Amino acid sequence: MNKLQFALLGAALALGSIAEAQTVLRVRGTITGMDGNVIAIKSREGKDLKVELTEKASVATVKAITLAELKQGSYVGITSKKNPDGSLVALEVHTLPPTASPGYRPWDLAPDTMMTNANVASVVQGAKGHELAVDFKEGAQKILVPAGTPVVTTENADRTALKPGESVFAAVDVGADGKMTISGRIQVSKDGVRPPQ
Repeated sequence: MNKLQFALLGAALALGSIAEAQTVLRVRGTITGMDGNVIAIKSREGKDLKVELTEKASVATVKAITLAELKQGSYVGITSKKNPDGSLVALEVHTLPPTASPGYRPWDLAPDTMMTNANVASVVQGAKGHELAVDFKEGAQKILVPAGTPVVTTENADRTALKPGESVFAAVDVGADGKMTISGRIQVSKDGVRPPQ
């Protein structure tokens, strides 16, 4: 191996280490200030964070909808918990962009919460609330949606929607040096309707 090949190999290994060192953190909190492209956020855990919006970052505001507005084939995310009998109960329901990965996986809204990303098969009124039937590649689920469960969608917005006092939710990239950036979508509250968590 000559010197150039050795140098290129070293650079590739270094870049791989940097990529591995970067982690993704779901941030939920309240905007406390703006300074150019940097948002100051008080996280739900009480931490003061500084997060930079990259050029690729997009903004979406949140709007309340009803279950009746979800049609067959609508793509949704459902945060849920299991009852002792194994049935799933929704804590919130939100529409998803087509780029979101389908499936059923652990979630970090609260202990023992799960997230289902799937297409709506049907919405049926039951004795304890609506039953939402959904399908995804690995299977199907029926999830109880009690009355009063938040159901929301998002609308594209610009960065003027990011105001102190508004609630936000975003997947934040954390570099090896601790720098926090958003290259995807940040969701922000509007008219008192909070982002899905």
